[in-house]
Amino acid sequence: MSPEDGLCLNISTEPVSNQDWIRTQRKRSAQDKWARKKQRRLQHETAAAQIKSPEVIPELPPAKISAPEDSESIKPKKRKKDETDEEKPVKVKKRKIKVVKEKGDEGEDEDTEKDTTKGSFKTSSLFKHNPEIPVLHRSSVSQLKEEVFSSSSFEDLDLHPHLVATLNKVLSVSTMTSVQQRTIPVLMSGRDAVVRSQTGSGKTLSYAVPLVQNLQSLQPKLALQTFQTLQKLLKPFMWIVPGVLMGGEKRKAEKARLRKGVNILVATPGRLVDHIQNTLSLAFSALRWLVLDEADRTLDLGFEKDLTVILNSLNSSGSKRQNVLLSATISQGVTRLADVCLNDPVTIQVSDSEPAPSAALVQSESSSSTAVQSESFTVPEGLKQFVVIVPSKVRLVCLAALILGKCQVNQSKMVVFVSSCEVVEFLHLLLSFVLNKPSTNQALSFLRLHGNMKQEERVEVFRQFSEARSGVLLCTDVAARGLDLPQVSWIVQFTAPASVAEYVHRAGRTARAGHSGNSLLLLEPHETGFIPELNQHRLDPEPLQLTELLSVLLKEERYRGRGRYHSQSSEKAREQEIKERATVLQTEFENFVHSDPERVSAAKRALQCFLRAYTTYPSHLKHIFHIRHLHLGHTAKSFGLRDAPRGLTDAGGKGKTGKRQDKRQDKRQDKRTGKPQPWKNKQPGAKKRWRDSELLRSEFSSGLQPKTKKKNQSKTQEEQRTEES
Repeated sequence: MSPEDGLCLNISTEPVSNQDWIRTQRKRSAQDKWARKKQRRLQHETAAAQIKSPEVIPELPPAKISAPEDSESIKPKKRKKDETDEEKPVKVKKRKIKVVKEKGDEGEDEDTEKDTTKGSFKTSSLFKHNPEIPVLHRSSVSQLKEEVFSSSSFEDLDLHPHLVATLNKVLSVSTMTSVQQRTIPVLMSGRDAVVRSQTGSGKTLSYAVPLVQNLQSLQPKLALQTFQTLQKLLKPFMWIVPGVLMGGEKRKAEKARLRKGVNILVATPGRLVDHIQNTLSLAFSALRWLVLDEADRTLDLGFEKDLTVILNSLNSSGSKRQNVLLSATISQGVTRLADVCLNDPVTIQVSDSEPAPSAALVQSESSSSTAVQSESFTVPEGLKQFVVIVPSKVRLVCLAALILGKCQVNQSKMVVFVSSCEVVEFLHLLLSFVLNKPSTNQALSFLRLHGNMKQEERVEVFRQFSEARSGVLLCTDVAARGLDLPQVSWIVQFTAPASVAEYVHRAGRTARAGHSGNSLLLLEPHETGFIPELNQHRLDPEPLQLTELLSVLLKEERYRGRGRYHSQSSEKAREQEIKERATVLQTEFENFVHSDPERVSAAKRALQCFLRAYTTYPSHLKHIFHIRHLHLGHTAKSFGLRDAPRGLTDAGGKGKTGKRQDKRQDKRQDKRTGKPQPWKNKQPGAKKRWRDSELLRSEFSSGLQPKTKKKNQSKTQEEQRTEES
């Protein structure tokens, strides 16, 4: 045959029969089919694992298909379908490496994930490695309820017609509360009185009305909120001039006001003592009334000496006066103060279920702690109390969900109590930015109030929040007493109070004067021992579930994760979607904090102040609130930090050499200042009284304490503790 015929033969070394070739081809086709099936099964298992668990599972590379050994020399023509399958590209997802910190590494979280393609850290899972949340059961205690309103009106009293008209038109009150019904007739008769009633029951008018009635009848013709109330009552009586003395105001202007003369003077103890010692124009020869409001709080902050100076100055004037002492609790100090400044007083208590303790009963107590434990508190009838157990890592997200659900959706007003000024400032910055995204339809209003603010700023914040229809007020315990904030629907105690009395006063910022309100206490799993403390004082908050509070995130599309969940199909799928959305929100918090070194520093300062404040709980609550129970890595998450900063253990708690280092530091401070530590006093409770007075002195002090700042010199321990308030 010639080459022109176009036929070419491929001659192999060994002859191959037709049956052998067919057998080899079938074997190779079966192996290819098995390899493709295995690859598809691995891809499905990887995708299912990613949906089921929030942990990131590295995706395996595509399986390699190897040809059988006996077919290397035989290369038959493949089918068109097989060629298409081999040439089709396989998409490979970005691999993620899970970085697991060793257990011994101090302050670092256990499950931080890192994206190797971008080099940026992702948030760790909020719902892993958390302590077990205990199940709370309601106790059988019966809470003391106090009837707020009575059936009597101000017109039934022998008051000036202009005063009654002012109460009806300016203050919009016509019916007396129970404490007003019992107190006003006693004070109008000229008797001294000790008044005990719940917060928000109208105690201010119970002494302001008889005081104004008494002054307007004479011939010839109180703190900022008390002063404002008196101003409204005095509108028809222009000849009665009120005045106020408080820390933060200019002393020169106050002296000029005193020289002109005032008829009603509202003052804080420290500021009044300063004017008694330095202002010659201040005279008490014509004094007719002395009202000591919030007596228990004044004594707790260590102003007993200031009250002694004031009472001695008043007694030296020789004028006959009527005295009124008002307090939410009757402690040993309040009873002793009543014995000193009151003359045959009448004891007025609205709650008749438990009689007020007499002086002999209080003095017979072996210790102050025993007296506190035996005391019961009354709460407004319209107040609903709740408690929720939240792990440290989820606290920030839980607070944000509360704000979104109560203030943005329901247009309510909320007051959030925290432990220190730095925490207030940091949360105000963080929540204002993250929760007020440009994509949101309605912006949230965030305000702050703490002891480091100037008096003008405090007044402006109080005015803005009072006039607002919705918003959030972040504050310290400086706002726990004496402030009448209208239309507040929710009180959130983000940091647990230092006492049961403080819990009652915080919650008393809502449900005032017969209105309804809600109070929510956030506790960590190791802090649940505080609930029996509340039960001992006949307070019984209702437990709430964490997922119930976080479920509001299901309504926010901006927190949708990458998972495809059908939350309506099952409860488990709904819970998983809530957790993923909470993780997305936590990621936004952490990205905002770590995007700027100054924000990271602010978060670290807030965390440090929180740890210091955590060490100031009283001794009888140390078994509940002890810094050794805190997980620093988890606590850092509640401040938007991915890891716990190093060096905070010595600042907040005691490490292996903590006590020794603190002693050396105290000695260095003694040599530098030349003064002994204020708590080095053998008197029982001296350290606690000094600490509380320094933390919250700004509310009652004169505001004239000098602040010494020297260059190249670190702050003393006293100044650092003062900043935390």
